[in-house]
Amino acid sequence: MYYLSTALFFPPVDQANHDGILAICGDLSPERLQLAYKSGIFPWFEDGEPIMWWSPNPRMVLFLDELIISKSMRNILNRNSFKVTFNQNFRDVISNCQNIERDGQNGTWITNDMIEAYCKMHELGIAKSVEVWQDEVLVGGLYGIDLGHVFCGESMFSKVSNASKVAFIALVHQLKVENYKLLDCQVYNPHLETLGCREIERADFMKILKSK
Repeated sequence: MYYLSTALFFPPVDQANHDGILAICGDLSPERLQLAYKSGIFPWFEDGEPIMWWSPNPRMVLFLDELIISKSMRNILNRNSFKVTFNQNFRDVISNCQNIERDGQNGTWITNDMIEAYCKMHELGIAKSVEVWQDEVLVGGLYGIDLGHVFCGESMFSKVSNASKVAFIALVHQLKVENYKLLDCQVYNPHLETLGCREIERADFMKILKSK
């Protein structure tokens, strides 16, 4: 495991350990975060821990043409009971992702420092959000890092049934329109698998990431 200094550097991703941890320490500056995502690396740690940088193998991704929308979900979308916006309330989205209760999880990995770091990235036009509204109330959404050809999803939340799925589907449709190659979902999640996401080898992910 590599210990980062103040130098803006990451080791090659194939040096990550079996769990996918590549390095620790460093900082959450916009410059380091941009280098991390462009290098197939992301931060993931809990409050009170040193910053931990990950590049798992395999990698959970969605090839945009493989999106699965169930019949019941299509019916929900056709009702138009939700409104979707992009990049209108980034801070509220990431704050909700931090505070939402999740089954099987005690606490959150989205620290206050991470919120401030990603809000800075949003101000730079690099971190982006999708908001889902019902009766003018924010009920779901997601955020991630936009690399221009790959969107790196970070977290999503839902206060009412299916709101996060609405955000996810809306994002995928927008990425397809803009000819993106991939939606990065980082690590396996059974919920995302139902939407068409699957694991691929890290080497294959890196080829796509570096193909721009």
